[in-house]
Formats: sequence, structure tokens, C-alpha cells
Amino acid sequence: MGHLPKLIEDLALILMAGAIVTLLFRKIKQPLVLGYIIAGFLVSPHFIFTPNVVDQENVKTLAEIGVIFLLFSLGLEFSFKKLVRVGGTASITAFTEIIFITVGGYFAGKLMGWSTMDSLFLGGMLASSSTTIILRAFDELGVKTKQFARIVFGVLVVEDIVVILLMVLLSTVAVTKNFEGGQILFTVLKLLFFLGMWFIVGIFLLPTFLRVARKLLDEETLLILALGLCLGMVVLATQVGFSAELGAFVMGSIIAETTLAEKVEHLIKPVKDLFGAVFFVSVGMMIDPKAMATYAGPIFWITLLTLFGKMISTTIGALISGQPLKQSVQVGMSMAQIGEFAFIVATLGLSLGVISEFLFPIAVGASAITTFTTPYLIKFSEPIYNALVKVLPEKWVNRLNRYSSSTQQIQAESDWKIVLKTYLRILVTNTIILVALLLVSKNFLHPFIDSRVQNSYLRNAITLVISLAAAAPFFWAFMAGKPKNQAYKELWVDKKYNRGPLFIVELLRVAMGILFMAIFVNTLVPARIALLVGIPITILVLVLFSSRIQKFYQRMEKRFMRNLNERELVAAEANAVENNLKEKNNEMRTNLEAWDAHIVEMEVNPQATAIGRVLMDLQWREKFGINIVYIKRGEKIIHTPGRQNRLLPFDRVGILATDDQLAVFKPVFDAREVISDEDVSIDDIVLQKVLVDEHTKLRGQTIHGSGLRERTNGLVVGIEKEKDRLLNPESSTVLEWGDIVWIVGDRKKLQKLIVE
Repeated sequence: MGHLPKLIEDLALILMAGAIVTLLFRKIKQPLVLGYIIAGFLVSPHFIFTPNVVDQENVKTLAEIGVIFLLFSLGLEFSFKKLVRVGGTASITAFTEIIFITVGGYFAGKLMGWSTMDSLFLGGMLASSSTTIILRAFDELGVKTKQFARIVFGVLVVEDIVVILLMVLLSTVAVTKNFEGGQILFTVLKLLFFLGMWFIVGIFLLPTFLRVARKLLDEETLLILALGLCLGMVVLATQVGFSAELGAFVMGSIIAETTLAEKVEHLIKPVKDLFGAVFFVSVGMMIDPKAMATYAGPIFWITLLTLFGKMISTTIGALISGQPLKQSVQVGMSMAQIGEFAFIVATLGLSLGVISEFLFPIAVGASAITTFTTPYLIKFSEPIYNALVKVLPEKWVNRLNRYSSSTQQIQAESDWKIVLKTYLRILVTNTIILVALLLVSKNFLHPFIDSRVQNSYLRNAITLVISLAAAAPFFWAFMAGKPKNQAYKELWVDKKYNRGPLFIVELLRVAMGILFMAIFVNTLVPARIALLVGIPITILVLVLFSSRIQKFYQRMEKRFMRNLNERELVAAEANAVENNLKEKNNEMRTNLEAWDAHIVEMEVNPQATAIGRVLMDLQWREKFGINIVYIKRGEKIIHTPGRQNRLLPFDRVGILATDDQLAVFKPVFDAREVISDEDVSIDDIVLQKVLVDEHTKLRGQTIHGSGLRERTNGLVVGIEKEKDRLLNPESSTVLEWGDIVWIVGDRKKLQKLIVE
């Protein structure tokens, strides 16, 4: 017998246990995540009545891969533009809740005598709510379309990105053991820099590559490419000192901006589900019932903190953002649970060896309790609001409502605010790129040239020329790039009040650009060379070649913006056809008003009797006086279709007719294929030949006119005519004496036709 690695045995045990338990949980309509966790407990050493996992180290490796793919999948559902569109309401609400519950979790841990690291990670574990549980509860209660649900979805988006950042900060603090404010601030700035750099470079390169290679990317190749990009970014993120989870999330969010995002998400789902199941089962393997009994008190207090802390803080955050009291209460009571991120944060702490193992059973216990309470809290949120209104003084309620009304009536941003935000975007974007180029030059280009060029002056000159050539377009944009929006044009036209301040802004950023240039050059070459040669030559080049540098930068900017907005552009192109069609329909409707005729668009039912038949055979124009103006099939439009065109399922057909004609025609168009109630066995479907003679009485008739299809419940697939054989003959073919007609149909009906 061949040797079977223990990992395969363990994987079989994990997946079988996960499948059986989650089937049960699906039956009782409970979250599958809890099912996986319970399955993990059943195959763990803590449960002695079932087989146990043996190779736990390799299972941990598979679980880490599961976390990576979970975060990658989360990134695919997320986009930076979506975060911008979330708006102030959701952002204020989310940050209020996260700050309150994170700080509350930290102090709760300290009050229970836990270490600083345990307390910090507890705060991080409580920071997120469960998107899965909330969506399921909203579906069951039918409240997804309500106003407060929209705010909840926005809060969940903000929570996802903030918790990712929290994980990076926690891992950094855990590794460095440094709690100083300056170090944490440096870590935050470093994180924001690398996020910005990865996003800019990724959007500039990846969509272009995918667009060029699209014809070569089948499903298999695209899946391999997506997984390779994900793991490649994971390696890069860990190399620069961040977590693997951050790298996976960032690559997912970059791919989310491409037109292949939905396809990649569809392809990656089985991989995510497989390794995600292993991860959550591995979480369950860490549950120790004795530890849960020992820490029943902390589980109780943390559950209370989660329920009431999240309810109160989220409600206050929604009120601060300007939401009415009722919606604020509903939002607050929807967010009171611990999400799946709690297990990921706890796994991160354990993998770094900085937290205690008892945090897992506590997180699982609190998560299980809040999972079951969530639907009831959402259901009773309105009655609790009604009770709260009765208890609160009337003047308080009126003040809150006035505050909400005044907040929602705030006017749009002023022109100056829009322009200053545009300037800030220009400065920040180009600063990130310039710093990235400086790091590349210092850490890679400089050592490379040093090892190959002996002369110090020549070495410095080569380094400076290459670095500044790459940086020149971005220095130009930093110091001279103008905001491209209507607000800037309107301010510039108003000479009396605005040109002076705009001129000062321009001078300030030129000064900042020269200072930045000095730092850039001084970092690469000695200060004397930088001051006397590098900076003057750089400024001279920028002035002399300004127009060329400007055109080059604008081409890059245009490409970046095209890639960034590619999904919207593709959608707009698809909608343009639709809008053009609507305009044409409206135009024709206007011109035909005197005739009492108009165009109506109708969709072909997949069971319609007209499917597959050519328009000539349908004879709708002859019978009902209507005209088919177009057939829209996916992205393709068939204008004025010919007699040989066919209708297919889900085609959208533009029909020109009067109201009276449509009243008669619509039942015919909507008619569906009637399935016979007779039990017809597959053995009763036969290929039978029928001779055209005096018995069958088919001579001189066309296939369509003979009614063979209806009489035999079959299809004419061939005709033998003396020396000719016609395969799949046209329905207009005339039958003659001696023809042999081959029909696929019902045996009984064919026999009846022959006997007749």
C-alpha cells in the first residue's frame, strides 16, 4: 500500500467535517462561518469522540493561504472610488464607532488584568462588524431598500479599509514593541505612502497589460495570473515590512478597478471558498471548552461591550453626521456584532506570538452570541426608537431633528474648496511618485552604477541624469500643473478677487517644488554638487523643455485616468447604444403620432413559441400589420432585420404598431411553448422516413404548409429527391411525388401519419 501524507488525510477530515456541519447550519439558517468553526472544534484534540487533525503545522500554512485569499476577495469587492462615494455620513459614523469600540476594548482588557498586547488586539478584534450576518438579517427582514440600510452598507465599506490599516499598525507595534507616538505616526505615513504608490503604479500598468493581453486570457490563464499577482503583492508587502493580508487586499482593490474584476471574482470564488473553509475550521480547532468555561466572565463582559458599545457609538456617530434620530437608532442596532475580521486579527496576533491563546475562545463566544442577537436587534430597532422618543424630553428630540435638517441642507462645496482640493491631489500624487523614484534611485540605481563606474564624478553624473530624467515630468506637474476643472476657470476669470490668491498659491507650490528638488538631488549626490550643478541644471531643463515635458506628462496622466475610469467608460459606451436607441425611438414616436403608431420594445421569453423560427415563417407583418424595426441581442443591434433573421431567448424586439394592432399581437408574441401532458419516453422519439404518395397526401405542399411539425411533434431533418439529398431543408421547400421525407418525432404520431 502506498504512503499517504498526513496532510491529505487531515484535509479530507477538515473538508468532510466542514461540509456536514455547514449543511446542518444551512438547514437551520445560521451563518456558515459558525458552522466551520464548530466543525473545527469537532476535529480538534479538544473533542475526543471524533478523529483529530494530526499535521497541525501544515494546516496552519493552508489557513494562512485562506486568509490571503479572503482578503484578496474582499479587495475585489472594494474600490478606492467606492470609498470616495461612500460620503461623509458613513465615514463619520464608522470612525466614531471604531474609535470608541477600539479604545473601549483596550481599556476593558486592561481592567480585566490583561497585557497591553492582548488589550490592543482585543480592541482591533472588536473594530469590525459582520457584513455576512448583516446582509442575511436584512434579507430575512426585508429592509435592504430602507434608507438606514444604505448608511449601514457605507459604514461596512469604511470599516473594511480601516480594519486593514489597524492590522498593519498592530503588527508593526507587535514587532517593534514600540508604543511611542512618533513611531506610530511614522508607520501611518509609511503605510499611506506605500498604499498610494501601489495604487498609482498598479492602475497605470495593470489595466493596460490586461487590455493588451485580453485576447490571450482564457479562464484558466486569467485565474493563474490573478493568483500570481495576489501572491506577488503579498511577497512585496512583506518585503517592505507590512503584512501579507495588506498586500492581498491592495492587489484585489487594484484589479477591482479593471473591466475584468467581476470575471476574476467569479474565478477566484472556489479557491477562496476552499481555503477560507480551511481557515475558519482551523479557528475552531483552537477552541478549548475548558478555556471558554474559565473565561465565561470575560466573554460575558466583552459581549455586553460589543452590544451596547457598538449600538451607542454608532448611533452617536450617525447623529453627528446629520442623520435623524430614528435612522441613527436603526443604524446603531444593526452594527452590534463581531465580524469575521476578529478571527483574522486574532490569527495575526498568534502568528506573531504576541497575544495569549485565550483570546480565540473569547472571540468565538462573543461572536456566536452577537450573531444570534443581530436579527432581533434590527427587528426591534423601530419599537425601541418609539420608546426612546417617549422617554427623551421633547425639546431634545426637536433639537436633534433641527440639527439633522440643517446638516442635510448644507450647500455644495465652494469653488475655492474644490480648487484647493485639486491642488492638494496634484501635490500628494506627484510627491508619492517622486519619493518612490528617489527610493529606487538610492537603493537600486546608485549601488548598480557604483559597482560598475570607478570615477566618482562620472558616477554622480550618470546617477543624477537618469534620476532627474525620470523625475522631470513629475517635478513639472508639482510646480506647474494646473487644475482641470470648471471651478478653477471661474476663479481665474474673476480678476478682482481671485487672481491674487491664486498667484500666491502658485508661488508657494513653486517654492515647495524647488525645496523638494533640493532634497531629491542632495540625497543622491554630495551637497556641493547638488547646489552648484544639480538644482540649477534641473530648473534650466524644466524651463527649456517645458512644453515637451508637459506633453509627456499629459500623455501619462491621460493613460492613468483612462485606466482608472475604464469600467465607467466601458459601461458608458454600452449605455450610449442604449441611449441612442431610446432617442431614435422617441424621434420615431413623435413623427408617427399622426398615424397613431409608436415603437414598443418587448423581450422574447425563453419559452416563446417564436424562438428559432425565421421571421418569414412567422408572417407577423402579413397577419397583424406590425413591423419589426430592430432586434437587440446583447450588445449587438440588428437594424430592420430581414426575412431570414430568427428570434432568440431574451432578444429585445422593437415593434412598430398602433395600439389596436399591439392589443391583438401581444398575446401571440408572448405565447409560450405548451408542453404536452402525455408521458413521452425517450424511446418513443424516432427518426422515421415518410414517402410522399397518395396515402400521405403531401404532394405540392411546402414543409411549413403541410403541418408536419404539428402533426408529428417533430422536425423535418432531410429530404431525398431522386438524385439529390437535402439536409435540414428550408420550410419553403415544396414536396413532390416520390420524395422521401426524414422526420425526427413521436413514434405514435408518425405511424398515424403513415396509416392515414
